[in-house]
Amino acid sequence: MAKSPESEHPIKAYGYAARDTSGTFSPLTFSRRATRDKDVRFKVLYCGICHSDLHFAKNEWGVTTYPVVPGHEIVGVVTEVGSKVKTFKVGETVGVGCLVGSCRSCQSCSNNLEQFCPKMTFTYAFPNYSDGTITYGGYSDHMVADEHFVLHWPDNLPLDSGAPLLCAGITTYSPLKHYGLDKPGMKIGIVGLGGLGHVAVKIAKALGAEVTVFSTTPDKKEEALDGLKADHFIVSKDMDQMQAATGTLDGILDTVSASHPIVPFLNILKTDGKLVLVGMPGVPHELPAFPLVLGRKIVGGSNIGGLKETQEMLDFCAKHGITADIEVIPIDYVNTAMDRLLKSDVRYRFVIDVANSIKAPSELRSRV
Repeated sequence: MAKSPESEHPIKAYGYAARDTSGTFSPLTFSRRATRDKDVRFKVLYCGICHSDLHFAKNEWGVTTYPVVPGHEIVGVVTEVGSKVKTFKVGETVGVGCLVGSCRSCQSCSNNLEQFCPKMTFTYAFPNYSDGTITYGGYSDHMVADEHFVLHWPDNLPLDSGAPLLCAGITTYSPLKHYGLDKPGMKIGIVGLGGLGHVAVKIAKALGAEVTVFSTTPDKKEEALDGLKADHFIVSKDMDQMQAATGTLDGILDTVSASHPIVPFLNILKTDGKLVLVGMPGVPHELPAFPLVLGRKIVGGSNIGGLKETQEMLDFCAKHGITADIEVIPIDYVNTAMDRLLKSDVRYRFVIDVANSIKAPSELRSRV
């Protein structure tokens, strides 16, 4: 008989979980493993809310195991390290992103691409490769992870507004680097100005690109140009504006997860241009051959990045002063935050102040 979340491991933990497809969050006492030789245990300080947290809470992708404790944009302070940990010490500020495990021996892992490992373990709602138990994320008072999947937090990177970089940052940094869209002077488009898109604009600008933002919302023009310092703004529903941009961009990063046409963006690419998808709509895109063949264009995709690249991204963002635009909330606001997120009513990321708002029962407070 399967053990309960509270009893499968020896160390008690406390957080907020969704228990069914309503996606409603409430307090949960569960458990985490004892500190292994190469583990880092840390008190969670901040945790960003990603749109995928909402998908998992409501089981919209059909893979959720309840109860689910989301959160993969996690910043904390180390409270304990295993006997063989060499790169972290108690009191250090650390981050954990989307991954907490992989086989460490396959070709992907050997090439620092742990996100493509067949035995990759996501930070929450996923069977842990090492012991088969389900992972629980950062909507909780503390975490434990193998040191390989823990990141050093740059001294000058804010903890709260930096937290979303662990997903939104690497999701947009990685494709710009991998597809060669990181050269100074390149003309880059960003489709969608939300949690991913606004960070993508900042990173592309820091890489030296001339950035065009595409949005269906005309009211976001001032935010894009004045707030985020994009160079151009195009309303993607305005066919005259789209037509005027034909053949002007080297690459486009599409961050939109809602169903939308992508052929108009192919027309805006130069010869040999690249359209890279990081959003995941529920409905397949229509992709005719002619725009690709006649312009030798590429449609590609990208997920997150491996641990080495994620650390590189954090250091890059710290160097260039890049953070997410956030609204900090207490944990008991999470249900309202999810409702607002569904309506795109946030500029641009919610971040939970975990340390000051998750109050574990008194009998659990002494062990982190």
